[in-house]
Amino acid sequence: MNQRRLDQLLEPLVEEGRFALYQGLARFADEELADKILGWERSHQLLPHDVIEQLGSMGVFGLPIAEQYGGQGGGMTDLLLAGLALSYQSPSIAITPGAAVSLGANPVLKFGTDEQKEKYLPELAAGDRMFCFGLSEPGRGSDAANPQVVAIREGDHFILRGEKCWSTNAAWSSHIVVHALTDPSGRNGHRSSCFIIPIDREGVHYQEMEGKTVWPLSSTGSITFDGVVATEAEILGDLNEGFRVMVTTLNGGRLFVASMALGSLAFALDKTRTYVQQRDQFGGPIGRFQRVQDVVLEMDLALERNLTWLMHLARCHDDGSIKREQAAKVKIDCSRVASRLLMDAMEVCGGVASLDEFGLARHSADLFVTRVGEGSNRALMTQAVRPLLSDIADQLQ
Repeated sequence: MNQRRLDQLLEPLVEEGRFALYQGLARFADEELADKILGWERSHQLLPHDVIEQLGSMGVFGLPIAEQYGGQGGGMTDLLLAGLALSYQSPSIAITPGAAVSLGANPVLKFGTDEQKEKYLPELAAGDRMFCFGLSEPGRGSDAANPQVVAIREGDHFILRGEKCWSTNAAWSSHIVVHALTDPSGRNGHRSSCFIIPIDREGVHYQEMEGKTVWPLSSTGSITFDGVVATEAEILGDLNEGFRVMVTTLNGGRLFVASMALGSLAFALDKTRTYVQQRDQFGGPIGRFQRVQDVVLEMDLALERNLTWLMHLARCHDDGSIKREQAAKVKIDCSRVASRLLMDAMEVCGGVASLDEFGLARHSADLFVTRVGEGSNRALMTQAVRPLLSDIADQLQ
């Protein structure tokens, strides 16, 4: 097969230097990771630390971080290109730097004090340390605006109690950005604050979540806070403005999730169009049948349409004009369309598609996370439709 379809569609959408960045990361994934992924997944191990170090040495963790803090001085476009390049081979790998940057470093970059930026960003940019994001809670996944983790003020400090779950990169993180309730009587959207808490602090307990069947190479942790002391200097952003930190952070996170969905779709398109030209049935390649052609074309249309949309929103993110509903909509559409088309591709390819070594089943399973990660699609739909029903927005549920 000729050049990847993703490469052909992406090259006209980005500057030459950025396309070269994408090609370098795609080549690294092809040559250094692709042949090892299946073995890692079958042995139920997390992403090896030497791969994280390699990604760090390539500058991936510092892509959108300013050069004054040791980063590459790029933006969300660069991070999404990394997401596309790595998720083509494995979303399970792509999410490690993706979450480390979009959910870990970006909140510090956008809301941190000068002291916090100088203290943390150089090591975050180098990949020498990671932050994870403490948002989801047991039994409270979609009601993130009202956390059950509380931070009670006692004099000049706060005491944190409660539990966070589904925290990506927890195993490798030195700190967690905790979204906690600080003013229960405050008005909606002004009740919570974010804190930067060391994971090795007394009262913090981390446990890797067991039984996960998706993103097998990614760390996903449960973190509890049992009377953890937090100082005012560890507040990220303004007191009682944690909701703003959370929403802004999730905008970037949702764009990255969309990039991973498109990476999986791009892999499936290339795998399927190759297979249907080689697989002979009834006297010729199955790609000669109209219904098979329909699936291939629909995958290509979806990839081209959503890739163009996503690159536009990356620029909106970088210039500060992106709206909350825009990030939600592109994440919803990319994830659900890619999921549906992966199933169509698997039906076209038949039984071989169920084998992990073929790749489609692994990508299809990982696509489930893109539908529920960074906000469940079902919950986000209300958020996305709100501007369209503005006269009754306060009644939407």
